[in-house]
Amino acid sequence: MNGPDAALRAAVRDAVAGFDARSRREIASRERFLAELDRLVDPFDRDAGAVHVTGSGIVAGPRGTVLHMHRSLHLWLQPGGHLEPGEPPWEAAWRETAEETGLPVRHPPGGPRLVHLDAHPAKTHYHLDLRYLLLCDDAEPAPAAGESQEVRWFGLAEATSMADAGLVDGLARLAQLDLH
Repeated sequence: MNGPDAALRAAVRDAVAGFDARSRREIASRERFLAELDRLVDPFDRDAGAVHVTGSGIVAGPRGTVLHMHRSLHLWLQPGGHLEPGEPPWEAAWRETAEETGLPVRHPPGGPRLVHLDAHPAKTHYHLDLRYLLLCDDAEPAPAAGESQEVRWFGLAEATSMADAGLVDGLARLAQLDLH
């Protein structure tokens, strides 16, 4: 494979291979990511197959982190979703987070920072979810019409107790970051 897709695949593969997976779930997710990135013809296109890469944001701000109630899963999750054609996962994480929360989020200085990954079933398909740190000042969530209106700030302890099991390791990492 040549061209921009090859460069994106290589960049994502390098980030995943270099990710410091610590828990059993993170280690298994990293292994699944690497196997699928090698196997899939187009891992970034949700229409190319049941298994595909998604991008999510783990938001950090003065009040903790932001979660939203997923409309169909009925779970408190980080914002995120499918990639648009040609969109890198870190841009999808930013776009989806801005859409789903209405918050003025931004990548940290120095550019996108992968802070968590999780491979998991998602109804009829399978997500290889790359989760990027997004920063936000003290602002109130204002999700767009059509998005879940249940979006709010959580302290990290409360977020950890409320979040889906697949996010717990990511929230633990957020607690360990020096954001100042």
